[in-house]
Amino acid sequence: MQGGCVLDWGLVVLKSLKYKGNALHVLDQRLLPHRVEWLCCTDATCVAKLIRDMAVRGAPAIGVAAAYGYLLAVRSALSQGRGLTVDTLDAAYRELAAARPTAVNLVWALDRMVACLQAARSLPQADRLARLEVEARGIESRDVEANLAMSQRGAALIETGAERGWVLTHCNTGALATAGQGTALGVIRDAWASGRLAGVYVDETRPWLQGSRLTAWELEQESIPYRLICDGAAASVLASGRVSWVVVGADRIAANGDTANKIGTYSLAVLARHHGVKFMVVAPRATIDRDCADGGAIEIEQRPAAEVRAIGDQLLAPADASVYNPAFDVTPAGLIDALVTEAGVLRQPDREGIARLFG
Repeated sequence: MQGGCVLDWGLVVLKSLKYKGNALHVLDQRLLPHRVEWLCCTDATCVAKLIRDMAVRGAPAIGVAAAYGYLLAVRSALSQGRGLTVDTLDAAYRELAAARPTAVNLVWALDRMVACLQAARSLPQADRLARLEVEARGIESRDVEANLAMSQRGAALIETGAERGWVLTHCNTGALATAGQGTALGVIRDAWASGRLAGVYVDETRPWLQGSRLTAWELEQESIPYRLICDGAAASVLASGRVSWVVVGADRIAANGDTANKIGTYSLAVLARHHGVKFMVVAPRATIDRDCADGGAIEIEQRPAAEVRAIGDQLLAPADASVYNPAFDVTPAGLIDALVTEAGVLRQPDREGIARLFG
């Protein structure tokens, strides 16, 4: 793999990305929870490949990785004697931006890096590089702070001592998906710490099994009670009366509040509404795409058929089975009871409420 190498093995603190030694070190999430391996990237092509191949995933973490990928492209241009301009770095920008088309945080972070480079264009090239490193680290720090704010706001919505003491979550939205403690899983962490939860139902989340491989693993690190369920068991769990909230993340939120998230989220929202269970979306404000009018305008990434035909190396279906494999679906804003961001909480989010978050 161009620009990549195995860095180290061993126990891991709950952090998926580390920038040090002029390289981006990525915890390979495809191998968790039974194997811990760090990969290192020294160029933008390597970062784009790891994003595309799901070694790093989760919208906020993808944005942070893209910012560092752009920084690595800047370092490469400088070492090759090329000028540090937006034009000379355009190929790296486009390669990184194309790695995952649905997660808006990716392009948001890249655009911040481009704006920083433009603002520093009158400075010596070494100073431009320094400014861009500060910007990339700032994007990472901003996500850490946003995670803490969202976690506190979202946890406060979960009633203390409610008869329905469990929540249900989908995919992985924790420290592995962000630079901090997580979005939806951050809310769950804070709610557990404040005595508001009895436990968590965790969807396995086919086809990449982020729930069973990653969320269950994160919850075990902090001794938070959970029950892993297959995706098809969610309706039965919600009908049981034990769940007060479904708590999920987001990869892109349209200007009217429609939300794209991991495939299977929309069906959970429909089931929650039918069973009188509240539905919470937790995402940083950078996930909101104000240029996207509604969910119909969100590009939905189509993933390879092999992801559905097999789990790992084990083929589960006919080798030539025809497959439909969208990575995300869109939940209409009308099914969302609360949108939690670091800038505030919107009950029943709509176009006017979204606009207020940027007021």
